[in-house]
Amino acid sequence: MKNVLFVCSQNRLRSPTAEQVFANYPNIEVASAGTNNDAETPLDAELVRWADIIFVMEKAHRSKLQRRFKADLNRARVICLDIPDDYAYMDPRLVRILEEKVPRFLK
Repeated sequence: MKNVLFVCSQNRLRSPTAEQVFANYPNIEVASAGTNNDAETPLDAELVRWADIIFVMEKAHRSKLQRRFKADLNRARVICLDIPDDYAYMDPRLVRILEEKVPRFLK
């Protein structure tokens, strides 16, 4: 079982969509969080330590993650999906992008 964390800024649109899309994917547990302090679920050290794979939506999220949680990233693989903040929650275009980019890293 792999622990997979999806990260965006506010944890309102992109990362919750990804969490929902992959919630029933075999052999993984999923969660999502945001890098901003006022995110729905703010990213914290406990979540970072929990994760085996962390998918960030933008390079800025990876930078924040590495800067704020460097000591907690000892085992997690960090993958940037390069998905801009242009989509609503469960937008079919966003779902399609996630389904194209994410599964190859979950095998």
